[in-house]
Amino acid sequence: MRVDPVPAGYHSLTPHLVVAGAEAAIAFYAQAFGAEEVLRMPMGDRIGHAEMRIADSIFMLADEFPEMDIVGPKTRGGATSSLLIYTDDVDALFARALAAGATEERAPVDEFWGDRRGTIVDPFGHRWSLATHIEDVSEAEMQRRMAMMMGQADS
Repeated sequence: MRVDPVPAGYHSLTPHLVVAGAEAAIAFYAQAFGAEEVLRMPMGDRIGHAEMRIADSIFMLADEFPEMDIVGPKTRGGATSSLLIYTDDVDALFARALAAGATEERAPVDEFWGDRRGTIVDPFGHRWSLATHIEDVSEAEMQRRMAMMMGQADS
């Protein structure tokens, strides 16, 4: 019997977040993004592994384990990466995340590449970009728009 190398319900790339306070993070992601808890595996007084689903995507998370140098962005001094959620209504999801306790880094705006996108930082130090794709833009048009934005376009 052949086993699929990517488990059912997963994608080839699955983010795994480390947070100081996984229990609170699970509650935040449910409130802010409508994430559904799929799995929780406690390890003593910490969560060793948990999985949550946002729409069609699963992400994993765990408490910090500083004794193994597994720590989150707040312990490290700031986010070192960003996650992106595509949604039907970026403005509504952005407001929902702020109401749940996220901090606004950049309010949603229409971007030259065809997305309306904003960025928040969650209470655990992870940066999330939230976006709605609003326009299909060719590579040539993206290049033209970027040049105009940078003041490099021929007028």
